[in-house]
Amino acid sequence: MLREMATSYGRSPGGYLWAVLEPVAALAIFSVGFALIFAKPSIGNSFPLFYATGFLPFTMFNDVANKMATSINFSRPLLAYPAVTFLDALIARFLLHMLTHLMVAYIVFFGIIAIFGARADLDLPVILLSFSLAAFLGIGVGTLNCYLMTAFPIWERSWQIATRPLFIVSGVFFTYASMPRFAQDILWYNPLIHIVGLSRAGFYGTYNADYVSIVFVISIAGLTLMTGLLLLYRHHRSLLET
Repeated sequence: MLREMATSYGRSPGGYLWAVLEPVAALAIFSVGFALIFAKPSIGNSFPLFYATGFLPFTMFNDVANKMATSINFSRPLLAYPAVTFLDALIARFLLHMLTHLMVAYIVFFGIIAIFGARADLDLPVILLSFSLAAFLGIGVGTLNCYLMTAFPIWERSWQIATRPLFIVSGVFFTYASMPRFAQDILWYNPLIHIVGLSRAGFYGTYNADYVSIVFVISIAGLTLMTGLLLLYRHHRSLLET
């Protein structure tokens, strides 16, 4: 974890400061841009809070998944030591980036509510559940991609291309209820729609998130995690030799 901290945040000026400034800058751009188009957000009275409730859990999933996917390639020199296993690399990356995103989310949400006076009916267990599901889904997808990207390098580029629309179709800019029925039927199978919906239910007491299925998200995360761990367990030695 110390190596991860030094390489991920220690080499850039400001270090952890950029981990906070990046989402703040993104939310500021979103808020100003959409405030010029719409009179008010889909829920509540604050554009920054509305977009933060979707952007931050999505970013946690995306960053955790991407960091997990490159664990073996990133830690290949350390994995040459018998005492270090691929599980050590996976766990270190997961813990560091999950805790970093939780810290960033706390700072950003506290700042939005305190500085902008955004009205929020906080349900802390629901908020923590949504971020926990985002992290769980990230570690599941990331572990499976760790094998696929290491065994088949072309998969990394293919995954990046295939998931580019994910930011748009995960409910960051809109609510599930605002979409047409045919779109809802399709988007329901995107687990991030459920995570974002749960996050907003934790901040807006009047938000109806009855479409959210926690079991569905856990099933997808658990299936990808178990499949990825099984493939890595069986093939990690050959992956390290290539």
